[in-house]
Amino acid sequence: MKKISHSQWAWNLAVGFSLFFLIFLPARDAFNGGEQGDYLTLARLLPAGIGYTLVVTFLGSVSAIFVGMIVALGKMSSRPVLNRLSSFYTEILRGVPLLVLLFYIYYALGEFLKIPALVSAVLGFGFCYGAYMADVFRAGIEAIPKEQEEAARSLGMTQAQALQQIVFPQAMKTILPAVGNQTLGMLKDTSLVSVLAISDILRVGNEYATKHFNYFETYTYVALTYLALTLLLSRLLIAMESRLK
Repeated sequence: MKKISHSQWAWNLAVGFSLFFLIFLPARDAFNGGEQGDYLTLARLLPAGIGYTLVVTFLGSVSAIFVGMIVALGKMSSRPVLNRLSSFYTEILRGVPLLVLLFYIYYALGEFLKIPALVSAVLGFGFCYGAYMADVFRAGIEAIPKEQEEAARSLGMTQAQALQQIVFPQAMKTILPAVGNQTLGMLKDTSLVSVLAISDILRVGNEYATKHFNYFETYTYVALTYLALTLLLSRLLIAMESRLK
């Protein structure tokens, strides 16, 4: 019989706790004949918000990985201009709060460019998290012995081919856990997009709580929803990491 680790036990308990109350609270309202019960109503409203939250998380992660990879290669470049520009980018983006960046893209740039709220959110997450992922990618790539790239170049591969076929596949094993942590952070930070009038989980909850003045019930259910999503995504990322190993 396989022994369950402490981390696995804690994860099972946390998932069980969140899913139990996400199901039990609406079921209790329904059992009591409360067709308009707070938890039952929230259980019907939040799935649409979950969809927006997951879309922003997925597209934001893809854009952050793309930005992070480009900036990482720039930092590793032998050309001083690319190196300095990439370093300048990371310093600037790390120093600007994500919420301020979202406001800047949507409202400030919105005076000149009509950028949809969802696109603004994806760009904001991509630029911000890309600055952090750049060092993750750089560390993963530099962990691969340079002799492997040199051997690939001696076989006639271009630098791009050597990176794509030799370096990146090996670096992913080192990079994935850190990228996964950034993605989990992004999932929780998607709550910030509610300020852009995107109907994510928090936005739906805010509108319901403001209308019915039941803040305790609403934010309890919203918090449980975020908890369940974060735990399930973390397990998915761990499974992906195990497959790579």
